[in-house]
Parts: sequence; structure tokens; C-alpha cells
Amino acid sequence: MTAASIAHRFYVAGRSKLEIAEEFGISRFKVARILASALENGLIKLSFELPFPVDVEQSEQLRTAYGLRRVLVLNRAQSKAERPELRRRVGVLAAQLLSEITVPGDVIGLSWARSVNAMAEAIRSLPKCPIVQLCGVQAGMDMRDRSVETVGRVAAASGGDSYPIYGPLVLPDRRTTEILRNQPGIAETFEQFQHLTKAVVSIGAWQANESTVYDALSPAERESIRQRGATAEIAARLFDSDGNALSTGLAHHVLAIPHEQLRAVPEVIAVGYTTPKARAIDAVLRSGIVNTLITDADAADRLLQHVTERPLQ
Repeated sequence: MTAASIAHRFYVAGRSKLEIAEEFGISRFKVARILASALENGLIKLSFELPFPVDVEQSEQLRTAYGLRRVLVLNRAQSKAERPELRRRVGVLAAQLLSEITVPGDVIGLSWARSVNAMAEAIRSLPKCPIVQLCGVQAGMDMRDRSVETVGRVAAASGGDSYPIYGPLVLPDRRTTEILRNQPGIAETFEQFQHLTKAVVSIGAWQANESTVYDALSPAERESIRQRGATAEIAARLFDSDGNALSTGLAHHVLAIPHEQLRAVPEVIAVGYTTPKARAIDAVLRSGIVNTLITDADAADRLLQHVTERPLQ
């Protein structure tokens, strides 16, 4: 009965071990031993419910395997959904995380992706901070899905300044890129890249319908870049299967944050989901740029398989 009384006071009433020790006339060390014994003997059974639908065990396995700061794996029940709904659920998870970790003084960068757009729609409030667009707009997208509108929505939730890029993602040549890059509004946004403290990006695979950049290029350009080893893309920056940054000449034809500035951002949150993107996600995680990953259960299964077959050096 004494153990039950002590356990009730500690776990239910919220009394400290010192307070309990004084009440029962014993040392706080003995209180600690009684509580530990109660757990071992089954007198006390602890349970907790996460506020988010995350598979904690799989998240930790993935975090450890890739040496990341944090990983959120949407649990298996929530991962069983058609792609649009899965995108929405992953976006909601990203919104919850960003809302939790953002602090006043942050400068947040956003790359365009449907998943990042889903995150923007799910955000209700953020501390006041600037929101910066990381890359230009893909031609042919519905206005609601464009990165300019995504940045505007998040800035509205934060109440901070918005730094958009009113220009295409992919441009025909280097000269055009340089001309637009030096336009006052775009130059102002590029100036913010050095101040970024957090960035949210989407991981694209170098194949049709899995990368914003891939879909914006001609078939000949896609194949040329593929032959050079392109596996993954984030914010219009390309990586091979080992996570090495690729120099393909594409960097001179896109309005996007430079690779070295993206790498310098202290907190890069990557959204990558579905098994078709698993190898691309693996490649980006090997690059060392990303320190937080948000994914689904099926993609996590495949990632654990990849990293087991080819452990990180």
C-alpha cells in the first residue's frame, strides 16, 4: 500500500520526490527506489499518446541510421492513402513541426512543392519572422499552387515580411538568369538567403512527375543530366546517388538558392514521401544538407533497406 500511495502522489498528484520523502519520513533516494520497483513489478504502467500520428520507433530507427537531428514518420495507418491525401497528411505534419520549432528571429525559406504548399495551407500561426522564397515559379502551375502564393500564405500566418521571387524557375540561358537575378525585387530576396535559419524543401526524384525541375526541362536536357548521375533534387539543386552535388550547368539556368547557401542553413527540413522517391531521399540524406526528414511509413521501410544495404560512411 505504501508503494501505491507514493506512486499516486508522484504520477497523479504531481508531488516531487522530496515532498513525498518528507511526508513519509524517508529519503528521496528511497522514494526513487520504490517508484522504480513499482514500475518493474507492474504496479505502475505508463502509457502516452502522441498529439501527432507519428511512428516513434520507425522514426528513431531512421534518425539513427542517417545521423539526423529528427525524423517524423507518418504512422502506417495514416500512410495508407491515395497520393493527394497522403500529401496533405505529410504537409500537416510538417506544419505542426514548423509551428513548434519556429521562434522569433528566425528567417524561414520555402522551396516550391505541392507538399510544401500543403504545409502552408495547414499552418495557422507562427512567430513573426520573414518568409523567403528559395526558387522561382514553375511555368504552367495553377496560381494557387505557385511558390509566390505559398510564401504569401505562410507570411500571413506569421505576420512577417514576405520575400517572393517573381520569375520562372528555369530560364533559357545564363544571360537571362543574370538579368533577372539582378532585378531589384529578386535581388532583395536573394540577399535574404544568407540570413536563413530554417528552410523547408521537398525532395524530388530525377524522373517524370517526381521533380519540379525535371518536368520543366526538355527530354534531351533531362536525359543529359540523368547520364551525369542525377538521382535527386532539392530547390533546383541536383545530387547523385551518393549525395554529391552535381555540376551540370543547370545552376546557371535557374533562379534558386545557391548550393553553398542552402548547405549553410542551420535547420533544413525535407519533405520526401512515397516509395518512388526512396532512392532520391536516400541520396539527399547522404548529402548532409538535410537534418530533419518528414516521410511516410512505406518510404521509411525502403530507406531502412537502402541504408542497411549501403551504410553511410
